Amino acid sequence: MPTLERPGKPALYYIDRVQSFDMEFKTKEEYVAEFLREGILSGRFPRGTRLKQADIAAQLKLSITPVREAFRILEAEGYVLSETHRGVIVAPFDASATREINELRMLLESRLALAAMEHITPQNYAALGELQREFEEAETRRDREAVRALNYRFHRQLYTIARQPQTLHFVQVLWAKYPFDLINLIGGRMGRAAAEHRRLLKAMKAGDRKAVVNALREHIDAGWCELQAHLDKQQMSLATAEEHKNKGAPVA
Repeated sequence: MPTLERPGKPALYYIDRVQSFDMEFKTKEEYVAEFLREGILSGRFPRGTRLKQADIAAQLKLSITPVREAFRILEAEGYVLSETHRGVIVAPFDASATREINELRMLLESRLALAAMEHITPQNYAALGELQREFEEAETRRDREAVRALNYRFHRQLYTIARQPQTLHFVQVLWAKYPFDLINLIGGRMGRAAAEHRRLLKAMKAGDRKAVVNALREHIDAGWCELQAHLDKQQMSLATAEEHKNKGAPVA
């Protein structure tokens, strides 16, 4: 399995990043759970990866107990599965439920964005703007893992401002089942997402609630629609190749 360390980026880099963007953790298990959530959604822990308690505890310099409790939290949310012979693994996304998940995301995340407008401060805008700047820098250097991590932090920090923890919890459950990894591979998607973030922040600063809802819904739906178009294209290519193969003709 991949450890928490990546080439050129030690585990402490990721630990510091989690601590710097969100200091709300009340317990060690909440901290570990957030660290692993971001790791899963950013792709540091690919779907199907086995997660070992001892490895994670050692690199986070914690005992096994909060890691074990974090696994339980993440299993309840759908981020990991506990299998008899393999232990804890990163869960696959649910392809059959993706459309429903997309619609629920638009509904709940719009609610959180509107609620955030009631509490957001200039300091919050500055922090979100910094995350957006880092997102765009990562997009420029084509660092897909960093882009996914920063996308998670951007939305997580924005929705935390809403002060609606139950709604945010349900959104995090939806994120566990969403194919961020596949969407991130679509050509040009990272740049389009950066532009969509800018439109969302602009609408929030203008106090335009309708524009905020439209910008967020378009942002979420764009990824879904682009994924469907990409998968349809792949399916057509496979069907064409199979047709040529059956006819004994060379494939162009």
